[in-house]
Amino acid sequence: MAKKKDEKASAVESAEVLQDKLVGVEHWVEEHPKVVLSIVGALILAVGGYFGFNYWKGQRNEEGQKEMFQAIRYFETDSLNLALNGDGNNLGFLQIIEDYSLTDAANLANFYAGAIYLKQGKFPLAIFHLEDFSASDLLVQARAYSLMGDAYMEQDNFEKAAGYYQKAADYKPNKEFTPAYLMKAALAYEKLSQKDKALKAYTTIIERFWDSAEAQNAKREKARLETQS
Repeated sequence: MAKKKDEKASAVESAEVLQDKLVGVEHWVEEHPKVVLSIVGALILAVGGYFGFNYWKGQRNEEGQKEMFQAIRYFETDSLNLALNGDGNNLGFLQIIEDYSLTDAANLANFYAGAIYLKQGKFPLAIFHLEDFSASDLLVQARAYSLMGDAYMEQDNFEKAAGYYQKAADYKPNKEFTPAYLMKAALAYEKLSQKDKALKAYTTIIERFWDSAEAQNAKREKARLETQS
């Protein structure tokens, strides 16, 4: 019984302490109205700024996507310089990256610019733009990793190449594209004399993607590698 009384008294005391604190806060607010208004104003500006920025970003992204239409057409017809730099009337990918920074349009333009520079043999520039690209979709991010692997492979940086090919293969695996990335990774591992990793890549294709177009090649390459001392 004494324990219950103590608990009740403690609860009453806690309530009184809380009430005293609330009274103290109210008193402070009454004495510092300008400070309170400044804090409230700052919060309103922060919230308004957040939603305002997102609205502006959305509008800019829509504009950028429209501007990029012709550049993509040029890319698809292999008119790479026009796609990259524009034609005087329509923007190229590089200008879209600059004019529409922080938008999805600029992000995608980095992917295209990287792919173009890779085709042109400008490997450091290809890597620069592909590093600035990011996506969460099923295919394009893995493709970007693979293109970076290609760029490093062309520069005989087999360690970096293998790393990016493996990232491509590990990113949302699927039978349409993953086996090709694993074949590239295996080649890079062989260049590095990392036989075990190459065999593992070939084995993954054979066992996990047995019905892919690369499966037969993987069997042949694995058999060849296993016969080597």
